[in-house]
Amino acid sequence: MEFKIDTREKFTTITLLNEILSDNITGLLDEKCREILAGDIKNVILNFAKIQEMDLPNAQKLIELRMLFFEQNASFVICELQKEIQQFLDQNDLLETLNITPTESEAWDIVQMEEIEREYLDDDFPG
Repeated sequence: MEFKIDTREKFTTITLLNEILSDNITGLLDEKCREILAGDIKNVILNFAKIQEMDLPNAQKLIELRMLFFEQNASFVICELQKEIQQFLDQNDLLETLNITPTESEAWDIVQMEEIEREYLDDDFPG
């Protein structure tokens, strides 16, 4: 198994278990995220604590997933990035396009705040 899944009331946490974010893992992650997005609990937190290495195409896939979640009014947060991965994303001008928190607890907070924000905006603009 390449990742561990923990579903909560408002979000699903996916903890990647490998050190390298390979094409294979990114493909499985993409499938799982799309499956979650189609369900009732649409928000995802990716825990990258173990990831030590990734390449540019896989990093760009994360950007695509984040945009997909954003378009569907769902949260997509990455937490616990290793310093090397953070530097890699920054050097490739991708760091600012992702929603990143230092800890998983802070990622939970971001998801909950975004949920409140979406509910507030929905109340302001009834369909």
